[in-house]
Amino acid sequence: MDPLPSSPIATGETPASAGPEAGPAGGIPGAGPTTTPAPRRIGPVPIDRRSIGGAAAAVALLAVFAWAGTGYSYQPFVPEPARLSGTVPTGERELRQLAARLDRRSRALSTRLAGAAPRGVYIVIDQTQNRLYLKRDDDTLLEARCSAGSGMVLKESTGKKREWVFDSPRGRFEVLSMVRNPVWAKPDWAFVEEGQPIPVNPADRLEAGSLGEYALHFGNGYMIHGTLYERLLGRAVSHGCIRVGREDLRKVWASARIGTPIFIY
Repeated sequence: MDPLPSSPIATGETPASAGPEAGPAGGIPGAGPTTTPAPRRIGPVPIDRRSIGGAAAAVALLAVFAWAGTGYSYQPFVPEPARLSGTVPTGERELRQLAARLDRRSRALSTRLAGAAPRGVYIVIDQTQNRLYLKRDDDTLLEARCSAGSGMVLKESTGKKREWVFDSPRGRFEVLSMVRNPVWAKPDWAFVEEGQPIPVNPADRLEAGSLGEYALHFGNGYMIHGTLYERLLGRAVSHGCIRVGREDLRKVWASARIGTPIFIY
């Protein structure tokens, strides 16, 4: 069977020309006049701003109603002020009572501090400032430059490979012995530092004159003594002992006794 001829109307095609049978304006024969559809607009569609404004107002109103329905009201954040422990006195009578309590406490602490403070002659050594203070009760008899421990570390490269740290001790001590014209029995580290062999004979360790005129021993080999290097006083250059200049050492010697307290900090 031959296929049916395709119809322009069925296919949506527009006839190339309207024949004599075509109706007005190319319509279907016998049909009334046809209206040609408006051409499709290409490009952005115009927007009615008034409709958008009305919709936005409606949405905002609904949001307000929804917010109000939660029962929550906005409060700006304000940090809570720090609170003092206890009750802060406000009246004049309470303030006088508080002042009286503070005064009693201050007197009690002053009494305890006075009882703990050393009495008589004592020695104070400030390692940070390299200062020695000779004091009697609350009076300062002498302020002198000194040299405390350097904090250097010496390591032995051979033999036992020991290590020494040249720090001055801190704490409370007392004079254990007082020696005129002391002779220094050099320890092992002194020979290691000088690069010399450690002697077997103890007499080879003795050295006179390097400790000055006086030495005040306060334990574990530590002393307050003189020095040959007074130009270095005020610097932390010693091996742990407290070095003092000749004239200042004479004043310390004249005032100190066995048992005199020494405070090093």
